[in-house]
Amino acid sequence: MARLVLTVCLLWGLLAPWPSRAQNVPPTQPRTTRILFVLDASGSMRAPWEGQQRWDVAKSLLSKMVDSLNAYPHLELALRAYGHQHDNKENNCEDSKLEVAFAPKNAAAIKARLKTIEPKGNTPITYSLLQSAQDFPADRTARNVLILITDGLESCKGDPCATAVALQRKHVFLKPFVIGIGAEREFGRQLECLGQYYNAADVKTFRTILNDVVAQTLAKTTVAVNLTDEAGRPVESNVNMTFINNVTEQPEYNYVHFRDAQGKPDVLDIDALQSYDLVINTVPPVRQQNLPIRPGKANVLTYKTPQGTLWLQNPASSPNPYGTVQAVVRARGNAATVVALPFGSKQKLLAGDYEVELLTLPRQIKRISVKQGQETAVTYEAPGILNIVSDLKGYGSIYKLNNDESQTWVYNLPDGGSSKINLPMQPGAYRLVFRTKTATGSQFTDVRNFTIRPSQTSSVSIFGK
Repeated sequence: MARLVLTVCLLWGLLAPWPSRAQNVPPTQPRTTRILFVLDASGSMRAPWEGQQRWDVAKSLLSKMVDSLNAYPHLELALRAYGHQHDNKENNCEDSKLEVAFAPKNAAAIKARLKTIEPKGNTPITYSLLQSAQDFPADRTARNVLILITDGLESCKGDPCATAVALQRKHVFLKPFVIGIGAEREFGRQLECLGQYYNAADVKTFRTILNDVVAQTLAKTTVAVNLTDEAGRPVESNVNMTFINNVTEQPEYNYVHFRDAQGKPDVLDIDALQSYDLVINTVPPVRQQNLPIRPGKANVLTYKTPQGTLWLQNPASSPNPYGTVQAVVRARGNAATVVALPFGSKQKLLAGDYEVELLTLPRQIKRISVKQGQETAVTYEAPGILNIVSDLKGYGSIYKLNNDESQTWVYNLPDGGSSKINLPMQPGAYRLVFRTKTATGSQFTDVRNFTIRPSQTSSVSIFGK
């Protein structure tokens, strides 16, 4: 059996539905941290390791660990074991039991119970993970952590990786740690889906890693985010930021960025037992994957988010026959919409090159460059009005006449309906192509050229043939 120690950090969420959790709100009193040790007591734990049984090494290190934690305030411990109630030949895949329930300063109870447990049976990791989620008290404010110690892979045809991911998505636990004792890399790769993998090739390394996992659990971690211009000056602020759990893909923290009078960002308390992507909700957003947050440290993260302002400026003429004109903004060379806005509005954009499509008639595309700290205005000519005075029913289209004498389709008249319209259009040269509904052939198509001038009405007559 592969020799592995799997360490999983879990946050209790079964009894506290996620939508009800108030993000970012600091507790009124120190939060309780609860650590549940889930210990492999299967038959393979009797195998030798550096002159001792693996079981003796594990229970000795765990006893020392709980002793060292006994004096910590706002900390409760518990012990669950599996594979110790039925012999291996029974192939029992529900052999898992909470041996010591959560309580403060209960190291003595855990140490006493460890002395009486003897390794025997299977390795039902998946079942134990599911059962351990019910061991935590119904306390919405607590930080609940689970450390699973095992010397082998799942032996009951369960899928601990799939189970872990599913439970994380339900907010039952945080991203796991994976520690392999003397394990070959291939076995570690099988468990990397649970979290970050550590290979403890000897007892000393195992002790170090176990200490490190607990230290990460108890240490306070802070994050400050600098938003800079192109020159690296921290001048940007007042931008929404979202820390997204990159396993569940759901938001853990939402903040609006703040800088003090000295230009320094404020310090945020972030739980380092998870891994995050940061979305800086500029337009377009900036996403940084797998934030390099070091547990127990004062982390400072810096990202370039230079912004300028796009001003969609209405023409001076009034009233505007278009009503409200919309614009679609895209990054140059990218078909995806960055933002859609009405004229008359202003919008901060990341510095860069854009295309602004104006939903006038005809539509226009204007290429612009937005620069840090500057305002870029986009407008259009005051429209004129096309007035088709006839009321003949038929089929027709309007084309724009280009400088090279080509034509570009602009608009279709209502199919088979009345040709009488008043249509706001951009100034320019156009062509109307129309055939009445009663005409007996294509040769009876009527073609009329006309010109639209700003703030003027151009009348066009068509005749039936």
